[in-house]
Amino acid sequence: MEETTSPVLRFLEGVGQYGKTSLELLKLRSIEATAEASSWFLSRLISLLALLFFVFSISVAAALWLGELLGKGYYGFLVLASFYGLLLIILVLLRSRIRARLADSIITSLTNIP
Repeated sequence: MEETTSPVLRFLEGVGQYGKTSLELLKLRSIEATAEASSWFLSRLISLLALLFFVFSISVAAALWLGELLGKGYYGFLVLASFYGLLLIILVLLRSRIRARLADSIITSLTNIP
């Protein structure tokens, strides 16, 4: 004789399989979101480091040039330090806006899963 499974048991097996598949899909989406966020962060970090080296090199060259124009070498460094100090004050005043934009872009990149 053949054993037949009841419709209720087949339904429960289907529900169990659906749960396993949904959990696997959730894991894969989480991995994808993490990979996207990590790659975004690392690419920005590398770009930032390249920009910092560039700005540092240009700053030293500009400070030496300004110092030559002003007659004393350290005057150029003082002028650039004053400029960067003013820039820092502006960035501190705009800190909350910058933080909000960064948070929005991170949230958008994490939730933008196809």
